[in-house]
Amino acid sequence: MSVQSAIKRVTARDIQTRKGGTPVVMLTAYDAGMTRLVDPHVDAILVGDSVGMVHHAFDSTVPVTIEMMILHAAAVVRSSAHALVIVDLPFGSYEASPEQAFATAARVLKETGAGAVKLEGGARMAETIRFLVERGIPVMAHVGMTPQAINVLGSFKAVGRNDSERAKILGDAEAVAEAGAFSVVIEAVEEPLAAEITRAIGIPTIGIGASPACDGQVLVLDDMLGITPRAPRFVKRYADLGAAVSAAAEAYAADVRARSFPAPEHCFARKP
Repeated sequence: MSVQSAIKRVTARDIQTRKGGTPVVMLTAYDAGMTRLVDPHVDAILVGDSVGMVHHAFDSTVPVTIEMMILHAAAVVRSSAHALVIVDLPFGSYEASPEQAFATAARVLKETGAGAVKLEGGARMAETIRFLVERGIPVMAHVGMTPQAINVLGSFKAVGRNDSERAKILGDAEAVAEAGAFSVVIEAVEEPLAAEITRAIGIPTIGIGASPACDGQVLVLDDMLGITPRAPRFVKRYADLGAAVSAAAEAYAADVRARSFPAPEHCFARKP
């Protein structure tokens, strides 16, 4: 068996061919433990710059560095075997020029082994997306509400609620598709707009707070597992692990204080 035929990991091209077909399943992950659990069940894992808020207690994604993204992404790649691993390019690491974006993206792929990068922005980033794709770097785009622009937006909120905003977001999606992105995340827009974009462009749309009208969905893993104390209203909680972990920690603390945990001689006793 050749090396090529043995490779079973999902590729950016595989995702691109899913347009209009079986919905694309994507979740975020940032560490080895969670990656091993979700990898068999998803098509793509996004190592999102949301790691800054989820794991580093930042108020936004803006402070996240390229070194942080590489550290988390490398762990995710090493711990996965099936899903396409996509890495967010953090704020300030790609916007200055296509050349800056290429240097950052090339470093990410080389140092992590990931299969694609994601960047925020529509028409204004089309030239950069084309520059990267022409040089062999698969790009997932991101339009609608773009969290890295929080200091301009003022808050994390739905967008596309008037005609001019809707036209701009549709134009952004068309621009990134024409530039060569293999898929596009659409965040925080209402269903009619998400459906219109999905019909209008030839690459898969991945919704987050954008309704089931898209070609796939992505959620922040900690939100859907009930770990984060407050999740966006569009998130369906599939578990309540936050309460379970808190209860387990409380029970453990009670055992320690009561000295009711196993003694060493019991743990290391030879089996008969």
